[in-house]
Amino acid sequence: MDEVLQHPLLGPVTLAQSRRARRITLSVRPSGAVRLSYPCGIARARALAFLESRAEWVVQARERLAARAAARPSISLPDIETLRRAAQAELPGRVAELARLHGFRYGRVTIRATRSKWGSCSGQNNLSLSLFLMTLPQHLRDFVLLHELCHTVHHNHSPRFHALLDRLTGGKEKLLSRELRSHTIPAKEP
Repeated sequence: MDEVLQHPLLGPVTLAQSRRARRITLSVRPSGAVRLSYPCGIARARALAFLESRAEWVVQARERLAARAAARPSISLPDIETLRRAAQAELPGRVAELARLHGFRYGRVTIRATRSKWGSCSGQNNLSLSLFLMTLPQHLRDFVLLHELCHTVHHNHSPRFHALLDRLTGGKEKLLSRELRSHTIPAKEP
């Protein structure tokens, strides 16, 4: 269960204790929202001490994100339904094409208005894709689709998963991943 803590310098910070977490991590979203995740075996006080030790980093990260957002030209996004129609018209066919080209087998392809991630692959190899993929350049769209197709072979982010994705992208997995991180899923309109 997530908890929101009111930090005197940082404002609201989401604390998330998770069985899946392996270590204490701190993240700052493009919106400026702060999340502190930590494993169940670690005391809340220790996680909060980590937060305090990294408070200045959070402030700097927010400043960098704000500067990056200010430097990026503002684009007018098509409405959700326009994006949904474009995604439904293009993405399932492109998944089929990439799967055929590289020998992947998958279940269904679902298009959703997901804002938390570009795509996901279920244990049954069903792919769920964000309609906001349509805001990305084609080469990054293909990178996300290949990423999800690789999960039909390796349902994790193991070295074997990354080696497969790197091979399929001509040795450019890290470069494409870095480029993808420079794009964000648009936030909901206020």
